[in-house]
Amino acid sequence: MTTTSGHPGIGKNHQHQALDADAGDELRGMVKLRSVKKIYPNGSCGLLDVNLEVKRGDFIFVTGPSGSGKSTLLKLLYGEERPTDGEVIVDNCNVGQLRGHKLSLLRRRIGVVFQDYKLIPRRTVTENISFVLWAQGFTHKEIERRLVPTLKLVGLQHKASCFPEELSGGEQQRVSLARAIVGTPPLLLADEPTGNLDPDNSASVLKILQKLNNFGATVIVTTHDERLLRMANKTVVQLRDGQLFQG
Repeated sequence: MTTTSGHPGIGKNHQHQALDADAGDELRGMVKLRSVKKIYPNGSCGLLDVNLEVKRGDFIFVTGPSGSGKSTLLKLLYGEERPTDGEVIVDNCNVGQLRGHKLSLLRRRIGVVFQDYKLIPRRTVTENISFVLWAQGFTHKEIERRLVPTLKLVGLQHKASCFPEELSGGEQQRVSLARAIVGTPPLLLADEPTGNLDPDNSASVLKILQKLNNFGATVIVTTHDERLLRMANKTVVQLRDGQLFQG
């Protein structure tokens, strides 16, 4: 379940139950934003007093018009941006306090899918997907072990030796998705993953995201694609002018 409010109060005579519940909440919670504000140096407001809780195994959509704060929200979750105020907690880590190696370790537990794919032009599909594992120090044997099922999941076994320019937009997005999930991260963030795709390719990407969620991954997707929301029938929160609303 996803909420935009804090934990309910518990009376003093339920102290032990409260401790147990708090410990359970920590184990179940994947993402928590507490009174998060993001103001950019030019004075523009990215987010304003946002509270959000996403439990492990949830699948939620974040909708809203361009400039409403959707990309800012995701950037805060993987540490590309830092909050001006408030706390961003991911997998029990306060992201805003992480630096260097500790931030890198957290990012290994987060897969990110970008709207513009961000593939390496002169590298094959296999090389693009493998690069993230190679950078993390995985052995060649382990990379090969992970690569085959990942290619199969996104339906690109037959394109493994192709370069990005030889792929359609939908295929490039599936490579981006494969790169994000090959390390089996427990949290997957997708920023407008179907923004450049036709309905058929959008449906294909959604099916992969749903399959990953069925495997246990927590999935957060930003989108303004109403068709995607109708097909998925998942929890939706909305950003408007930096403020978050349920439904």
